[in-house]
Amino acid sequence: MISADVDDTLAYLRALERRGGNGRDVMAEALTGTLAGRLAVVSSFGAESAVLLALVAEIAPATPVLFLETRKHFPETLAYRDGLAAYLGLTDVRDVAPAPAELRRRDPGGELWQFDPDACCALRKVEPLEQVLLPFDGWITGRKRFQAATRARLPFVEAETGRLKLNPLADWDAVAVRQEFERRQLPRHPLVAAGYRSIGCAVCTRAVGVGEDSRAGRWSGSAKVECGIHQVPAPA
Repeated sequence: MISADVDDTLAYLRALERRGGNGRDVMAEALTGTLAGRLAVVSSFGAESAVLLALVAEIAPATPVLFLETRKHFPETLAYRDGLAAYLGLTDVRDVAPAPAELRRRDPGGELWQFDPDACCALRKVEPLEQVLLPFDGWITGRKRFQAATRARLPFVEAETGRLKLNPLADWDAVAVRQEFERRQLPRHPLVAAGYRSIGCAVCTRAVGVGEDSRAGRWSGSAKVECGIHQVPAPA
């Protein structure tokens, strides 16, 4: 059940979007309005993450930034997380890790990803995020419509499981992202130069080829397209 103040903010932000407000406007209103201090950013510190995090740092640098530390990341991602946070002046980056007892019980050999990737994502991403989001009234993502067919109708503002959910970069395309990196002189994730356009856990991510969907390297060879922290809309 969504609370009254979250419901009011949701209605206000949707009205702002209908009047032509862009994603940054919507996010700024959410971060500085009645829900100030009650929202978090969830970031993978991946290929495009710096753009959203730079906008957040401009508006409210003390906003909690939640990083899902799955224990399966590329070392480059962990180094990039620390360096980018310092570069942007983000003051509250939090690692969100799976419970050690659950790892020992459900994935003692660390090989769950090989035969049940959905269960691995549930253990290492979905369940830890559900727990850490409990104190928050909403969260902010860096998802964009151009990234995959499952995101083609992504709105700026959603309500999901009783929380506000913002996608302020939903209407950005690859050109806009590149131009913002250049304009702000943002550091790139080191794996981008090696062909990684969407970066998740090292065991489930590969570089993509020319003409491939930017997320084609995630869970390559399987029907899996999302880790589970985002609900995939039903086909229209």
